[in-house]
Amino acid sequence: MNIVSNSIKKLREERGMTQDELAEKLNVTRQAVSNWETGKTQPDIETLTRLAEIFDVSVERIIYGSERKERIVQVSRNVQIGPKEGLSMGAALAMIISYAKWQSIGWAILHGFFNWAYVIYYIIKY
Repeated sequence: MNIVSNSIKKLREERGMTQDELAEKLNVTRQAVSNWETGKTQPDIETLTRLAEIFDVSVERIIYGSERKERIVQVSRNVQIGPKEGLSMGAALAMIISYAKWQSIGWAILHGFFNWAYVIYYIIKY
């Protein structure tokens, strides 16, 4: 057996489901579920997605047996901005403000290097 096989069997048993019940929810045969759990075959990606929905877990958990400790990308909600993104945002904002004020690419680039310092200066001054 492999990780996917173990995960499917473990998740099914944790939810008190029989192979027949799971097969019925997926519109597949009990033999298909049995083959996945014994490692004879693997479910396709569409079926993995449906399994994840039924078990209320991520596809990642079924494939790897657990969630990764660090999530790189969250689905459209929970977006976090780290230090690098904050500096980039400050540079972009400084450049936009500078260009709007001075209509000069040179000044915009220069002020972009100052990042948030220029943005804060501009807010205080104006």
